[in-house]
Amino acid sequence: MPEDRPTLPPVRLPSDAELARDALATPLLARAVRLARWADPRTRVGVGGELVDEQLPAAAEALGLGGDDDGPAYASEAWRVAVDTGLVDIEDAGASGSESGAGSGSGSGSGFEPGAETGSGSGSGTGGVVAGANLARVTGGSPQDVLGLWQDALDVVFADAIAPVLEDITDVIGDDGEIDLEALNWDPEAEAAFLEGVLGNLYLLTVTDGGAGEESVPLPVLAASMIVPDDMGEPTDDVLEQVSEAMMRLDDQFRLLEPVGLVRYHPVDEALMAEESTAGPLVDEEDVTRYGMVRLTPLGLYGVRARLLEAGVEAPAVGDLADKGADVLLDGLAQFPEISARAETEQWLARRAPADAARELLTAARGNDEGAPLRRLHCQQALALVGLPAEPAVRDALDDPQLGGLARVWLAERGTGDVPAPPESMIFWLAIDTIAAQLAAGGEAAELQDLVEGLVGRHSGFFDTAWRVDHPATADVLEAMGRLHRDKAMAKEARKAAFKSRSAR
Repeated sequence: MPEDRPTLPPVRLPSDAELARDALATPLLARAVRLARWADPRTRVGVGGELVDEQLPAAAEALGLGGDDDGPAYASEAWRVAVDTGLVDIEDAGASGSESGAGSGSGSGSGFEPGAETGSGSGSGTGGVVAGANLARVTGGSPQDVLGLWQDALDVVFADAIAPVLEDITDVIGDDGEIDLEALNWDPEAEAAFLEGVLGNLYLLTVTDGGAGEESVPLPVLAASMIVPDDMGEPTDDVLEQVSEAMMRLDDQFRLLEPVGLVRYHPVDEALMAEESTAGPLVDEEDVTRYGMVRLTPLGLYGVRARLLEAGVEAPAVGDLADKGADVLLDGLAQFPEISARAETEQWLARRAPADAARELLTAARGNDEGAPLRRLHCQQALALVGLPAEPAVRDALDDPQLGGLARVWLAERGTGDVPAPPESMIFWLAIDTIAAQLAAGGEAAELQDLVEGLVGRHSGFFDTAWRVDHPATADVLEAMGRLHRDKAMAKEARKAAFKSRSAR
């Protein structure tokens, strides 16, 4: 995966059980399972464990693809996945008529020992095909077992996706009969890194957009994200050519990755290539879908996240904080978009009694550190989800100098009686704390302006009192108010107040 990746927002994933059902429903894994159940010791395979040509029509028939011209190819692909994921094992890939052998499939690669006089023709042996250990996990394993099986299938397809496209294999066969990698001009590590980077960027675009994976990304945008430098203005013709080549490669790769359930893909319009070859590069702004559209499925989000985590990238998911303390929750929510923060909070609350949760949240909200105002904001939002069962805990905080204002606002919003009026010092302290929290949350400028101007408008001589507020963020908040207030006179008063506050400390 790409290095120097920014901190990722959390992804929202379905439950493991739902993802496992999705995995078993993917065309490629479903076919691999069907072939594993269809196979028996008489199934004939070649030296690499592949089905011999004569077996492919029967395998396609078993998949319900007997009338499909591409049925044998689908069967061959599904069989290889079945072998490489341990759904079937080949006990012996030896000579024809052999009933047993010394080799055994590993379930995580072909793992076959070459036998004598075997191949993909009529001379191939039965191969001792037996059900693999992983086949029982399809129906008897846990969701995590099924997802592990799906990830193995994804690895198989990923390896296919980065493999070189060979138009004439005779051109790259060396004197020793082996493929000459140098003649291929193929760097497997670079190819893998590029596709991992593309998937990483697609993941980032998805989670930044809320993490639901509902919007497709145009293929040119995805290709450009890997090719065009961030500081480049107008791309050069050479760069555009590289983007075009990357698009065509990605088109092939996403066509391979769709059957395993990683993506939903609308491929490049094949007529587009013919049009470009006769008329030069075309940009049809009216129909960008002609250039390919791709999005990660929920299962794809799960799979790419797993690869990110394996590569050492911090890729949080909603629910990661559900078993943590309130202090970890409130600090962690600072990195969450609003929708994800609510979902995370709901999962955290679901594991606790309402009154206990409210007290734990209020305790964690205290503090004078830089992150404390935002913790208090998230605490208030979490208490709103608890509802009236939080009232006793909130009332206990009425006299707390840091939580008393928050408590009064919460109680008043719910129409509860007997809410004491706050002292002026608490009103101004809460105002500073609220703006500090909004600044830390990176709120919209227009909303912050409305908040600032609303507070100043409700309190005459606001800045004469505000600079004296004993809050660690007072000077910074007043300085920000000077930038945000649209009234020049008020903005100047705010800057003066900020100077007084800094001088007094």
